[in-house]
Amino acid sequence: MITILLVEDDRHLRKLMAYHLEREGYTVLMASNGLEALDVIETTHVDLMISDVMMPEKDGFTLTREVRGASSEFPILLVTARERLDDKKQGFSAGADDYMVKPVEMEEMILRVEALLRRSKVQTDRKLVVGSTVLDYDTLRVERSGESVELPKKEFYLLFKLLSYPKQIFTRQQLMDDIWGIDSIAEERTVDVHIKRLREKFEKNEDFSIITIRGLGYKAERNETI
Repeated sequence: MITILLVEDDRHLRKLMAYHLEREGYTVLMASNGLEALDVIETTHVDLMISDVMMPEKDGFTLTREVRGASSEFPILLVTARERLDDKKQGFSAGADDYMVKPVEMEEMILRVEALLRRSKVQTDRKLVVGSTVLDYDTLRVERSGESVELPKKEFYLLFKLLSYPKQIFTRQQLMDDIWGIDSIAEERTVDVHIKRLREKFEKNEDFSIITIRGLGYKAERNETI
């Protein structure tokens, strides 16, 4: 189970956000301010934190800086009514991974949470072994049978993601949100172009295949001989 810490001083909004997160299968821990949140983090494993910015006792910017200062690497999504670019810069400078402006759209919140968690997995699992193929996240290299191929970042992240969840179907939009970012202005066909390049580069690789799911998106399959 993935545990999300929800830090929000508005009781009604906190309960509403928790309801939607729990409906998606997440375990939700709640705090009404930064001080309570730090107490939770000290005693409980947290996979992701969603925090309001304007709160009593300790605001979201301060909370984020202290969490990062304690070497906690879980993703942080800041939520606030303050939409000026300077406010967003302050949030990202404090160590936030994403920023969402109130009023909160629940579907958008879920999409951002999913994208952050997927990105976090890619960053945590530094190497991925698929049969005799090794994907090295730090060097962006794919090695097999003594041969090594260095991929452009987007191509590598796309391949790493698909192979991290074999047989799971991802829509083009899901791939765009995760690899290019939820606010990217790139078109969905960009995914098709990158998939085509990956197939050309690894057409002779017998360890995996990238499958098109017509009308939906893509999935990767690890071959049965692995």
